[in-house]
Amino acid sequence: MNSFQEFVDTSSSNSISDSKAIINLTPGSNSATTDNLALAQLSSPTPLSSSSPTTLSRYENQKRRDWNTFGQYLRNHRPPLSLSRCSGAHVLEFLRYLDQFGKTKVHTQLCPFFGHPNPPAPCPCPLRQAWGSLDALIGRLRAAFEENGGKPEANPFGARAVRLYLREVRDSQAKARGISYDKKKRKRSQQQQQPSNNNSNAS
Repeated sequence: MNSFQEFVDTSSSNSISDSKAIINLTPGSNSATTDNLALAQLSSPTPLSSSSPTTLSRYENQKRRDWNTFGQYLRNHRPPLSLSRCSGAHVLEFLRYLDQFGKTKVHTQLCPFFGHPNPPAPCPCPLRQAWGSLDALIGRLRAAFEENGGKPEANPFGARAVRLYLREVRDSQAKARGISYDKKKRKRSQQQQQPSNNNSNAS
């Protein structure tokens, strides 16, 4: 898939084999222990090129797998979708589809453990994809779209609806799991300031 057109016109043989890989995955599978691993299982193993002279980084490999995964989702869509017709709404459908493979417990407001980061007992609350996994996934797909010939202004992964959805997922998961992202940011900024203060004192 060296171009935007090649992505849209993927061969039917790959579509059949890769679609089986996705269809055979069932919700609640115990084969993965993290959301990132669950996303990796969804990805197509078919390489973009049969012979690659250079070794790709972990990020580039993951981006390639995510791109193939989204292509499979479009081909398995009813009716099938071409990338040129894909919108932010279809990206949201894809993210909700991935939730069935999530490994992160998200408590409902009726759950007694709502707002507890470390619940003392199991509960029937659903498993979802963690916000951080979805946010990183969208970042990789947004980059892959443009690298494969898509126009930045037509990038469905950068749509406002997608950004709002990710923000909503982050806030809802923070409340459900008792995580304050603002506190994490403040703590991280304080830790970064301390070394700089120590260096100035030493000088």
